[in-house]
Amino acid sequence: MIRVLLVDDDPLVRSGLRLMLGGAPDVRVVAEAKDGAEVAALVAEHSPDIVLMDIRMPGMDGLAATEALRARPSQGTPGSSAEERPPEVLVLTTFNSDEHVLRALRAGAAGFVLKDTPPREIVAAVRKVVAGEPVLSPAVTQQLIAQVSEGRGGREIRAERARTQLALLGDREREVAVAVGQGKTNAEIAAELYLSVPTVKTHVSRILAKLDLNNRVQIALVVYDAGGAL
Repeated sequence: MIRVLLVDDDPLVRSGLRLMLGGAPDVRVVAEAKDGAEVAALVAEHSPDIVLMDIRMPGMDGLAATEALRARPSQGTPGSSAEERPPEVLVLTTFNSDEHVLRALRAGAAGFVLKDTPPREIVAAVRKVVAGEPVLSPAVTQQLIAQVSEGRGGREIRAERARTQLALLGDREREVAVAVGQGKTNAEIAAELYLSVPTVKTHVSRILAKLDLNNRVQIALVVYDAGGAL
């Protein structure tokens, strides 16, 4: 059962999402919040697998709440059944060109969905994120990053930082990271690099650990900042 925390200041939106997700046999809404400041306590109380997070809210907005939530250290021994990781975050927004989306992705959100997305696709997005898959297609990811990064200051600083991060990886890990940045699946990466899928998964896990990242979307952002192809 996938446990969901809904975070939105509009009670009608929360009601609609609860009704929508309630129709899925493997999804259960365990709590709701109307402000980002309520998220930490509700996560501690209900241990959701995923948070559906609105961006614009009074008080603490969804961006600050996502940054705080994903910055929480894991509890327990890494890799053990006792390890408790922060829940995944799926951002809710009304505009696919919203410049705040990039900040949410950099903070560790696994992707975003528009509020007018068909119910079936929102349920599918929740399942994908919990399974460790970003919900943005490669084309949408690159378009979004390009839109919100165009003309913004600090691009050279981000590029230098990204190249420094990628220098921490071994040759094969960098190849896997670039492939992730191109939006390829584990199976596609395995075929391209003549590896097994479990080996690719191991490389991805090591990349996340070495670079202190949360998910594949953040790997893609680092690769994009570094120039895309290494």
